Amino acid sequence: MKVRLISFIIAGFLIGALGGAAVLILNTPRQGQPVESSGTALIGGPFALVDQNGKQVTDQDFRGRHMLVFFGFTHCPDICPAELQVMAQALDQLGDKAKKVVPIFISVDPERDTPQAMKAYVESFGPNFVGLTGSPEAVAAAAKAYRVSYSKIENKASPGDYSVDHSALAYLMGADGKYLTHFAYGMTPKEMAEKLKRFL
Repeated sequence: MKVRLISFIIAGFLIGALGGAAVLILNTPRQGQPVESSGTALIGGPFALVDQNGKQVTDQDFRGRHMLVFFGFTHCPDICPAELQVMAQALDQLGDKAKKVVPIFISVDPERDTPQAMKAYVESFGPNFVGLTGSPEAVAAAAKAYRVSYSKIENKASPGDYSVDHSALAYLMGADGKYLTHFAYGMTPKEMAEKLKRFL
């Protein structure tokens, strides 16, 4: 009788173990399969900068509207003007929905990008563009919040002259200031507009 009881106990244990293993295998993603995550991207956050009119602004000043944010510098020869032009054209394609979005250009070259320089620069892309700059520390804090990397590259052929190597993503932040999505450099205005519509 005891032998039979022990056999039942062992059999029950083995069945339970096999069942648990099956559940584990079925719920473990296979190699190459995407793993779903419910986490939130750690992009964006507080910033305190100066706009093109010399006014102190923070991220809180843009609450209630979506922010389309791009980091760059006014002496940028290609990437920055090209991306800002794409942003401008994408917003034009949105019609009235564009009123829900404020395009923001944040400088990573505060040494040269004064509020006056930013004003002359962003006005060429549209009246709704906001140009932000500030102290090197304030700019670094904003870039860190958005996970933007940048570095000064000296021009050996022209002492004193330099360029700035930087990330080239545009970020869409919600009306609450939280990250929604980003846009890779090279996206067409139409593609950007279509993607923007999903969040407006």
